[in-house]
Amino acid sequence: MLYHIDFHVEYPDDLSQTELFAIWSEEAEAAAKAKAAGIVVDLWKCVGVRRVIAIVDVPTPDLLDQIMLDLPIMQKNGQRIQVEVTPLRRYEDFAADLKARLDRK
Repeated sequence: MLYHIDFHVEYPDDLSQTELFAIWSEEAEAAAKAKAAGIVVDLWKCVGVRRVIAIVDVPTPDLLDQIMLDLPIMQKNGQRIQVEVTPLRRYEDFAADLKARLDRK
């Protein structure tokens, strides 16, 4: 199952930019490992803002929830991370479904 995940990263006044970058660097290492393992299909950092977009491939929403809870940035700054998750359907599957529906009529 594919998911689009949109992370908005904030940080409190008592966390310095250097501390945030240290957490984010640890997160980047974890993301690279997940990409190598095929869990992360791809990810992008939005320019000029603290926002990261990822496409992930996991078999169940339960596993996705577990992975999200274990992310370094969620463990160390989770109260300041806003996450939007959207399940995705491959467009080819959608197109095949449309064709099958039309063929039945």
